[in-house]
Amino acid sequence: MSAKLTTLENGLRIVSQVIPGLESATVGVWVDAGSRHETAAQNGISHMLEHMAFKGTGTRSAERIAQEIEDVGGYLNAYTSREHTAYYARVLRDDVPLAVDLIADILQHSTFEGEEIERERGVIVQEIAQAVDSPEELVFDYLQDCAYPAQPIGRNILGTTSNVRGFARPDLVNYMAAHYHAPSMILTAAGAVDHDTLVACARDCFDGLAPSRPREVLRANYVGGDTRIEKDHEQAHVTLALPGVTYEDPDYIVAKVFVNALGGGMSSRLFQEVRERRGLCYSIYAYTNSYADTGIVGFYAGTSEEDAAEILPVSIGEIEALASGCREDEVARARAQLRAGILMGLESCASVAESMAIQTLLFGHPVEVATRLARIDAVDAAAVRRFADRVLHSGVPTIAATGPVSRLPSSDTVARYFG
Repeated sequence: MSAKLTTLENGLRIVSQVIPGLESATVGVWVDAGSRHETAAQNGISHMLEHMAFKGTGTRSAERIAQEIEDVGGYLNAYTSREHTAYYARVLRDDVPLAVDLIADILQHSTFEGEEIERERGVIVQEIAQAVDSPEELVFDYLQDCAYPAQPIGRNILGTTSNVRGFARPDLVNYMAAHYHAPSMILTAAGAVDHDTLVACARDCFDGLAPSRPREVLRANYVGGDTRIEKDHEQAHVTLALPGVTYEDPDYIVAKVFVNALGGGMSSRLFQEVRERRGLCYSIYAYTNSYADTGIVGFYAGTSEEDAAEILPVSIGEIEALASGCREDEVARARAQLRAGILMGLESCASVAESMAIQTLLFGHPVEVATRLARIDAVDAAAVRRFADRVLHSGVPTIAATGPVSRLPSSDTVARYFG
């Protein structure tokens, strides 16, 4: 069934889709505000705001919020990305109005009490410390900062410990007032949901949302470079990226097929050549990250100190091989992976709700599944070869590595592969 979209007078958009056979629904609000909308002094406040949303409103304590959702067997959750923040619930069909009411309450009437701020501040500081202890995740923070230095989109989503320790109630209130406006928010629901009922709930619960206010978002500027943090780890964690694609780039889907063919599964070139044939690593994969105005495409590997010297040239060699000799059979497998991911995602109300919300924020409406599948089917080996060549000639690479990294090739040596 197709998604339904309604826009209220204040600009709030409501999008929903029925998934037959389900007795539950995922209901949430996706906000067009994330870490890239922060100043340096605010870095981490989007994430802290997400944590604080469940800590009490003018009419509900934190305990009551938890009790109300769990009294009906549901749950609440949230996450922060570089461009969005999401607040969502999973409930049975009869409890959709309750979920809308709870989410509307926390997004409009959170009190941000001092004791709760202090308590949650400590939780987030521990979360930052945990991330520092995870080099396979931390290396991507190094990569983002190196690719986009001194820019909001390059900063860590969690923020800095010093920032988090300094945020006070007025900071949270002012940031929410600046970015949480009706036209910047999508109320979405998927599963056992009635669109008209959802719209009626939205009219009742979100009538106090402010209209949009002008705001400036610093345009991303990919720079690239090299950052290596020598640490006493068992493995060297290495990632290399180059300029990729935005959401609206004509090669957006081609990039996804390319990434799957390069390093998207056990049959991919990176897995077969780097791990299976050469035994240079345990974990290796390719990725593409797209944003509204920029994107990166690259690969990650965790390897030993001894094998670190080979990991980059061998992996780059597989990009060159795709540019010169990508085959139709491997593209067919890569397309099948993407198609299966979309079709399997339709069986998850959480996945459908998230997809609809992000597509509506980016494009103004949900994209039909048939359209998405047709775009995948249109990608052939020639398109992947062309995109691989585009990657090889896209500009300065970004290298980020942590662990025993002294044997990695120099940045000048790596740069010679690209031009």
